Amino acid sequence: MATEQLTPAPGQVEDTEDARLAAVRRYDILDTPPDGAFDRIALVAARLLGTPIATVSIVDTDRIWFKATTGLAVRQIGRDPGLCSTAILADVPYVVRDALTDPRTVDNPLIQSELGIRFYAAAPIITADGHRLGTVNVLDTKPRGTGPVDTATLADLAAVVMDELELRLSALTTLRKERELRKRSEQDRATITAIAATLRQTLLPPTLPRVPGLELACHYHSATTGDVTGDFYDVLSLGGGRWAFFVGDVAGHGPPAAAVTSLVRYTLRSALFRGLEPAEALAELNDALLRDAHLRECCTLLAGVFTEDTAEITLASGGHCPALWLRDDVTQVWPEGGMLVGALHDATFVTRKLRLEPGQTLLLHTDGLTEARPGGTPFGEDGLLAFLTERKPLGARETVAALIELIDGFVPAPTDDVALLALSRSARRPAL
Repeated sequence: MATEQLTPAPGQVEDTEDARLAAVRRYDILDTPPDGAFDRIALVAARLLGTPIATVSIVDTDRIWFKATTGLAVRQIGRDPGLCSTAILADVPYVVRDALTDPRTVDNPLIQSELGIRFYAAAPIITADGHRLGTVNVLDTKPRGTGPVDTATLADLAAVVMDELELRLSALTTLRKERELRKRSEQDRATITAIAATLRQTLLPPTLPRVPGLELACHYHSATTGDVTGDFYDVLSLGGGRWAFFVGDVAGHGPPAAAVTSLVRYTLRSALFRGLEPAEALAELNDALLRDAHLRECCTLLAGVFTEDTAEITLASGGHCPALWLRDDVTQVWPEGGMLVGALHDATFVTRKLRLEPGQTLLLHTDGLTEARPGGTPFGEDGLLAFLTERKPLGARETVAALIELIDGFVPAPTDDVALLALSRSARRPAL
């Protein structure tokens, strides 16, 4: 099998290729499962350039591995010259208009196989320090030409892949740091306390995504500055017009709660990304918590999925306080049968469905709000219902803004953290 090197300069080939392969290893992407972000990039590449096949490829030592493909069933091929191995030699898009007549590619197995590739165009995926990891490429079984717009599109998509790799590396780095912090907490409690505020920020999304047809708002009220508690929320795209969201509360404080929060958030995201329904995702999370003998904390959760075209919400509870449905009145939404997550092996989780009509809001919160004692009197679920009924905020932002004002006015302040997440549909415009 022939393998092309990055530069032909004598004495520099091995060092350059070694550095490139070290960069590939640094991003820890080889042989990882399919990922929606990279899959969409391959789909967009094929759609924009009008080809039946597109891939996001990483060039390894002796193979070309596909992180994402559309129109191609294989996951890897040998590192033969002429296509991806050659495409990473340059910093600009590489185009083969007719592979059967191009001396660079005529002997490549993909051209001579039953697949019969005739056209190939690729843009290299280049790191900030200049290493070429692989390519975003499109292929066709017919010869064809390309224009500047096509090559610019491939270059842009390759840059998007690089951005995704950097984000993924950042997330992996954060997760590894969290694991190191949990281990160090057993040896040096004072150090963990000092970095608690920073760690808490890693457990919450920096911003909420834009969801078509929904207005989203969130708030996190920290009751302490020197400790970590387990309240959290998240909203994420599942693709296909489906969005997952959840709010939860891990029992306890400090590094143990942070460790459980990290495990809960990543396990739940993974389960929902794989297409599990909310109740199924809670069951998988329950098993994961019980399998880890080092984790003693359990948690409460409300997890849901919103579908854009029907505006239907599927909601499952794991022993959490009820969501509030703001319509003409304010009602509690109790998915019956939801049990505490991580406490019992035979825990069951039941689903409740609802349709969010235009002008309606669904509010999820943690119990730090209802357990507050302004003036020494418990605020409670009844107090929250009465407050929202009197104010009647119309949308997610107004609802959360009203609750922020309420919490800031509590004397004494809440002794537990409060997480808020609200989703609302815009009211229909009157017919003309």
